[in-house]
Amino acid sequence: MTSIKLKPKEESLIQRLRKRAEIRMQIPSRKSVQEGKPDRISELLLEAANELEKQEEVIGGLDDIVDRLEIRLDEERTKRVLNT
Repeated sequence: MTSIKLKPKEESLIQRLRKRAEIRMQIPSRKSVQEGKPDRISELLLEAANELEKQEEVIGGLDDIVDRLEIRLDEERTKRVLNT
């Protein structure tokens, strides 16, 4: 019997951006880390991840709206067919 090996689930872009920001903020040789200052690139990575997350939520909401509209349209079509 042959076993099937599944690829590990890939990390999303949002997760990868956040992880990269976390890594950058922990590198001891970085000047910003040594001085205890924020890392501008890390902050941009986190900002990008947050914006992408917001966009995913908006898209998810729009998908729900489209699904409900399709259901209503199907119901209206069914009513028309039954009434003719």
